Amino acid sequence: MKILFCIVLILVLLVLFAVWPNKRRDALRAPFVGHNCAHRGYFGKDQRPPENSLPAFAAAAQNGYGIELDVQFTSDRRLVVFHDDTLDRMTPAKGFVHDMDWANFSAQPLAGSNEHPPLFADMLRTVAETNPDTPLIVEIKSRAEYSKTYLEELCRATIAELKAYPGPYCIESFDPRVVGIVRRQAPDILRGQLADSYQSYRKDGTHAVPAFAFSHLFGNFLGRPDFIAWCPAKRNWAVKLNAALGAMMVMWTALPEHDTAKLEAENDAVIFQWYAPKQTYRE
Repeated sequence: MKILFCIVLILVLLVLFAVWPNKRRDALRAPFVGHNCAHRGYFGKDQRPPENSLPAFAAAAQNGYGIELDVQFTSDRRLVVFHDDTLDRMTPAKGFVHDMDWANFSAQPLAGSNEHPPLFADMLRTVAETNPDTPLIVEIKSRAEYSKTYLEELCRATIAELKAYPGPYCIESFDPRVVGIVRRQAPDILRGQLADSYQSYRKDGTHAVPAFAFSHLFGNFLGRPDFIAWCPAKRNWAVKLNAALGAMMVMWTALPEHDTAKLEAENDAVIFQWYAPKQTYRE
């Protein structure tokens, strides 16, 4: 019986070590608490202006919202703002963003408009000129096949460009490796772990074991995130534990059909899309 108890205790301690968040850093999280953040900028269902375009970012800043956006590399290592791994949905081109050079990538029209995908530096400049106090949630895109060296360069480039931005910002990723790299490269930056539900990971084809690990924050030991960005699904025990331990809770992505008042009450910040909430909802 003692042996069994010891085994169970060790397993519990290992799980706690894996999912434990960072200690609270209230000064860093303060600019984001109670803030509604426009998902990929402030855009409509008709993609006018298109998501992740300079006009969408300017519109979000003009309306006093925070902004969530996504960055990744082109083939020639230009840091660009674009959500999808591939160009297929938002442009006439096909294939992965990381396989196209900047000259060709920047020429692609977004959703049939006259807008084109921007450099991260141009996005930062546009927002700073519109409203320099705009809080930014920057997601670093990653894929399983990306090497540690590649991710380190991607994080380094993102952090370097953010240093020129005058307002508050934080970095998040679905990839615990990225959160860990940010922790090492820039420990003073607020960092967050994005996570989806187990069911969503499985629906996307993820094997059961990694789906459970990712949805239950087993990679937190790498990055010790300051916040958890969680989906509309019911929180699992690991997400609830992080909230109880003081991690800031960020919700993605709130839509008009959701109970947005409830989401605001339950989360420290809300990433929204396709409606016009108040800029802030908590004192």
